[in-house]
Amino acid sequence: MQNIKRHLPTVASLLVTLLYPLAIWLGHGRVEPRLLALLLVLAAASRLPALKLNRSSRWWLAGALLLAALAIWNNALLPLKLYPVLVNLGMLAVFGYSLYAPPSVIERMARLSDPALPAYAVAYTRRVTQVWCGFFVINGTLAMVTAIWASAAVWSLYNGVLAYVLMGCLFAGEYLVRIVVRRRHRRLEQQPDGPHA
Repeated sequence: MQNIKRHLPTVASLLVTLLYPLAIWLGHGRVEPRLLALLLVLAAASRLPALKLNRSSRWWLAGALLLAALAIWNNALLPLKLYPVLVNLGMLAVFGYSLYAPPSVIERMARLSDPALPAYAVAYTRRVTQVWCGFFVINGTLAMVTAIWASAAVWSLYNGVLAYVLMGCLFAGEYLVRIVVRRRHRRLEQQPDGPHA
């Protein structure tokens, strides 16, 4: 029971984030943007328990609340549609900074299951972190394009469905590449003239 309570804020945050584009689309033209802005406040509030309020988290929270304030002040939908752009910018900042000040985000995640990562794995996790940075740039750009120039339905479809499909494809593709890289290095290690012979 205690374990379930500990994960409730994360689950709530995930649900709000997943349903946010759908809610904005359904509310478009039916509910005033200043009322829809409460969804963005809820999205920010739902992540508070799961966040350590370090510098990047505070910037993200400030950005989300600024977008909500702009939507309320101007009664405009655009600031609400820019929320996925903010999320991608935040993720890009975290992943990008970890390349500048190692260990990289992916290396930290990998060390949770294998604290003694070999050198090739450290280099690999750095490359994967770079790939994710590229993903956040592309995804954030598409989120901005759909927010500014596309209809609410197209924006919702991309940011609420397609972006997650692309993320899932990247996860799956990286997993397959990781298996190939690991097998190749294991074969090299087993050869008599291999790097560890």
